[in-house]
Amino acid sequence: MRHFDFSPLYRSTVGFDRLFTMLDSLGQPDQGQSYPPYNIERTGDNAYRITMAVAGFDESELSIEAREHVLTVKGEKADEAADQAQYLYRGIAKRAFERRFQLADHVEIRGAQLKNGLLHIDFVREIPEAAKPRKIEITPVARETKQIEAQTA
Repeated sequence: MRHFDFSPLYRSTVGFDRLFTMLDSLGQPDQGQSYPPYNIERTGDNAYRITMAVAGFDESELSIEAREHVLTVKGEKADEAADQAQYLYRGIAKRAFERRFQLADHVEIRGAQLKNGLLHIDFVREIPEAAKPRKIEITPVARETKQIEAQTA
């Protein structure tokens, strides 16, 4: 993938630093990270869901944290020193993971649930009234005001 130089844009824009940093980070490879697999789906006009396959993990071994437009999901298995089983084949991954997702402005996490080995994290985008577009009506200028201004000039 090509690397784009955003430095000329820094000279003519204000407040877009986070966007340019995010675009730069998207151009870098994800170090081949593919565990755990996940889906991102749209469940409504302003509703989203991330579903991660976390088979073998308990609620106490998972942590979800949102900070500064970044969602971080971590999984760490507890020590299994007490587990004395001898495995003939071990195909279920029990390795720790950390997965990060960039969140857009005004996206809030509504909740998370673990069901049948799938971690579901629900989001909703709620745009505040101040940020929504609003229609501004044009009021006509009264004729009397124009006549008074003409007489004083």
